[in-house]
Amino acid sequence: MKKILLTFLTALLCVPLQAQAIRVLLADGQKKAQVQTSGLVYIYEQDGKKFKVSKPETLSISYNGKTLTLGELKSKKTIIIEPAKGVLLTFQKNTYTGKLYAIPKGKTFRIVEHTDMENYLLGVLPYEMSYSWPVESLKAQAVAARTYTFMQLKNNKRTDFDLYNDTRDQMYKGSGKVYDSVRKAVDGTHRLVLTYDKEPFHTYYHANCGGGTDDAKIWTGAKGPTIKPLQGASCAYDKKSKSYSWKNTISHKSINQFANKNGLQGSVKKIKVASKTKSHRAINLEFTTSKGKKTLSCAKFRLAVGASRLKSCKLTDIQKTASGFSFTGHGYGHGIGMCQDGAKAMALAGKNYKQILSNYFPSAKLTEL
Repeated sequence: MKKILLTFLTALLCVPLQAQAIRVLLADGQKKAQVQTSGLVYIYEQDGKKFKVSKPETLSISYNGKTLTLGELKSKKTIIIEPAKGVLLTFQKNTYTGKLYAIPKGKTFRIVEHTDMENYLLGVLPYEMSYSWPVESLKAQAVAARTYTFMQLKNNKRTDFDLYNDTRDQMYKGSGKVYDSVRKAVDGTHRLVLTYDKEPFHTYYHANCGGGTDDAKIWTGAKGPTIKPLQGASCAYDKKSKSYSWKNTISHKSINQFANKNGLQGSVKKIKVASKTKSHRAINLEFTTSKGKKTLSCAKFRLAVGASRLKSCKLTDIQKTASGFSFTGHGYGHGIGMCQDGAKAMALAGKNYKQILSNYFPSAKLTEL
């Protein structure tokens, strides 16, 4: 790759402080990375001299375990790529408007974007809920995602970043591409979060609740009473979604691997629901082999065999087959907080975002940050 010529800036560019800094992990374990720019960018070591690349370029970053190299700049510290106003940075086919940090970590480096709350939400909404959905459902999603983000920032103990860019937190693909409906939803709920007793809380959400949501403690494992907004809610709007009812087969190999890793010997001969919630979501499953039986968490089983295969723990039937076990159930996701399919249907029925949030987070209040 050709070297990028860097022009030293004698005067530092003044960047206004953002009211809410969000640090999103875009990639980890990198030895090489490429960032495409659409125009003027500034490149510098943290607390170091600034350089500029005036024209669109492909910036190549490499790391030998000791030194980061970007064009003529070599550093043992973090290197920052800061776009000028209106300039986009493309990394792994997604476009970003914030600063990208290349941070050495052991023998590799990670890429972290620094952006603000509202731009972060512009990159979350179309990937957590389709941009084509009604604006009122998108507004409900914006408030839920903003509140969740606020709580993650509040409780974060990581050094270099606040949130993952995937389902470990929220799906995020940058704010370089913005849909009008998403912009309306984010702007129309500017700075609004959900609170209970004047405190924000974790506003979980999922694809389809299968007719009703559950108490958050069955998923989080929290002890003590759950606050009222997270104790579960009824849902009469998600039945028309294709995710409401499903049937899938999980292979014997996947099931036996899970059982064996959790202390049960032999091949699984039978699986049944051992305990369930009031809305009939399985809490625990009983696995039986020729050498014994054991009760294990359904939520952990679902993650182990694939959340897209065992779509939820709201199971209506389990049958052994020649190839594995056939599971039939309702819903898609953990079943806590807001049902996204339900939110869409409520919006189509004429409900506004406040009514949607009130349904799934009863007794919660909208509060401006």
